[in-house]
Amino acid sequence: MNRTTHFRSFALAGLLMVLVSSGFAQLQDENKMEEKTGNPASFSAGADLVSRYIWRGADYGDSPAIQPALAFSVSGFKAGFWGSYSLGQYSRQFNNGTVVNMGHYAEFDTYLSYTLKGFTIMAYDYFLPNSLDPNNGNRYFDYNNKTTGHTFEVCLSWAGPEKFPLQLYAGTLVYGADKDKDASGTYGMGSKNNFSTYFEAAYQFNVGGFGVKPAIGGIPFGSSWYGPYGGVINLGFTVSKSIVISKEYSLPVFCSAITNPQAQSVFLVFGISL
Repeated sequence: MNRTTHFRSFALAGLLMVLVSSGFAQLQDENKMEEKTGNPASFSAGADLVSRYIWRGADYGDSPAIQPALAFSVSGFKAGFWGSYSLGQYSRQFNNGTVVNMGHYAEFDTYLSYTLKGFTIMAYDYFLPNSLDPNNGNRYFDYNNKTTGHTFEVCLSWAGPEKFPLQLYAGTLVYGADKDKDASGTYGMGSKNNFSTYFEAAYQFNVGGFGVKPAIGGIPFGSSWYGPYGGVINLGFTVSKSIVISKEYSLPVFCSAITNPQAQSVFLVFGISL
């Protein structure tokens, strides 16, 4: 798909998402009313529209994407779903030089977390269905460690107080589609779990009405998920702002400049949160 087609897809999706934004805004207002009346339980729903899905320094889908989210929270606990669905197809080149059409990238994640005094412990289930034929290949209820399309991660994060808004994150993939090296030394082709681990530090502050968040992330050893050896894989910053649409609703937008020093790649991403 060429850049013009990408732009048209992005613009059309943006228009559709703006049209439904009032519905999400109404749901958010209802949640706020429940909190004011003393009900600790609440639902949240929304979606991001991004020019590229960049996660931990890697491009997933090589296309604009819609990323819906749905969550339920109560008394520090939070459970939810998150997904990413690309608007264009992408290809992948394998070690032997073969280029294969991978279809439209899709991802469906489930998570559970608990937050107490700035610390959050989380468990993620990342699931990647077969993009060309979702009913074949990675089946959702296949949890066999050798064949599953699921990958489970256990994480711990800490968010500092308003006077020192440092954010720290550490996560390890503990089960599923994250394998070690095979006899040729290629990550992801072995039979045992690799326990790929990712660390990140970020700092949030405001400048002239814009939120600014620089971040750096890295891995201690190689992984088929992140890179062939330890080092920094995610370095950049995000600038965000809420654009006032009406008295009842503001539209959050953001732009991120990201580089992956290990892969020597760079990305500039624009997004809208609804």
